[in-house]
Amino acid sequence: MTKKLELTFGTADGSVSTISVDDPKEPIDIAEVITVMEEMIASEAVQSTKGKLTNVKGARLVERTVTDYEIV
Repeated sequence: MTKKLELTFGTADGSVSTISVDDPKEPIDIAEVITVMEEMIASEAVQSTKGKLTNVKGARLVERTVTDYEIV
């Protein structure tokens, strides 16, 4: 099973941009996640193709399970 933390931001052009973090440290501390997201916005270190990040929209943990079957 793989896990990703998806961070969703509002952008300067009014759309949404998502940044994915592979294999995040668990348990997820949502207060810490929000703080880091706000720091990312304030530092303007991250730019999307949709413009500057302007606000925090949300965060979610996505789990994915893949089952391979052998075909003979």
